[in-house]
Amino acid sequence: MKYYFYVKNFALVANEEEGQGLAEYGLIIALVAVIAIAGVTAFGTDISAFLTGLSAQLGF
Repeated sequence: MKYYFYVKNFALVANEEEGQGLAEYGLIIALVAVIAIAGVTAFGTDISAFLTGLSAQLGF
């Protein structure tokens, strides 16, 4: 009889999906971080030159 309750409780716990949302948000954040790093790597010098020229024009 105890075995039945263990199996029933395990089935109830196995159907919970609370941690799934957290894992999906973690994957989205990781993807955004990879895209941001790739963008900074590809356009980093161009952005730096643009900001340097802009600060020179503004007199900073």
